[in-house]
Amino acid sequence: MSYSTQHLRETSEIIAQLNPEDCEQCVRELVAVRTRGGRLFILGVGGSAANASHAVNDFRKIGGLECYAPTDNVSELTARTNDEGWASVFVEWLRGSRLKKEDALLILSVGGGNLEKNVSPNLVTALQFARQIGARIIGIVGKDGGFTATVADACVIVPTVNPNNITPHSEAFQAVIWHLFVSHPDLKMNQTKWESVAIKPLA
Repeated sequence: MSYSTQHLRETSEIIAQLNPEDCEQCVRELVAVRTRGGRLFILGVGGSAANASHAVNDFRKIGGLECYAPTDNVSELTARTNDEGWASVFVEWLRGSRLKKEDALLILSVGGGNLEKNVSPNLVTALQFARQIGARIIGIVGKDGGFTATVADACVIVPTVNPNNITPHSEAFQAVIWHLFVSHPDLKMNQTKWESVAIKPLA
C-alpha cells in the first residue's frame, strides 16, 4: 500500500469516528456567543495558529461573529514572549482585551495543553483565566484533548487512528471542522463567494 493510500484511509477512518453531536454542541455555543453580543477569541500554536488566523476570517465574514486571534499580532506576541515569557502570552493578551463572561475561547490544538509535560502552557493559563471570568470554552483538539477537553463546554476530539500521524490529521481536521461550523445553517449569516455566483444554464 502506498503512503498516499494509507493517509487517505486514515482520514476516512477519522471521519467515521467523529461525533456529529459534538459538532452540533459547538455550533450551539457559537450561536449563543453571537446572540449575547460576545466575542470569540481563537487560540492556537504553530500550525494551529495559522489555522486560527484563517478561522477568524471565516467566523467574522461568514458567521458574523466579532472574532480575534492573538497570534495575528506578531509584534505583541513576540514582545510578550521576550519580556514576560511564553506561558503567559495568551492570558495577558486576553486581560488586555478585557475578556468578559459573554465571550468565548475557541482552542485549536493537537494536544490541548499539558502543564506537566510543558506542552502549550500558554493555552492552559488562558483556559484557567477564562474559567475564572466565566467565559465559555470550545475546542477542536487531537489526541486525548489534554487540558482543553477537561474544561471545555463543547469540544470535538479528532480521534487518533495512527500514533505516527497525530499532528497532521489533527491540524487538517481543525479546518474540516471549523468549516463545518461556519457552514452550519444555524451559524452561517453570509453566503460564500462561489456558492453565491449564479450558474448560467447552457443555451
